[in-house]
Amino acid sequence: MEKVIKKAHLHERKNDRQFWLKKSYLERLAALENIRKEYHQWQYNAEPRFQRIYTISQR
Repeated sequence: MEKVIKKAHLHERKNDRQFWLKKSYLERLAALENIRKEYHQWQYNAEPRFQRIYTISQR
């Protein structure tokens, strides 16, 4: 992936909503998953996993 930087004035900024509406739902979900993984890595310094669930049952 090539990194691209574009400089623009504040009044020339494009609307992010239009950008995301042009993407397919699979691309949007992939981007959301990537953001979620980055957040967990930054916040907890760990990969997100399922929580363990313990149940106590009566005999």
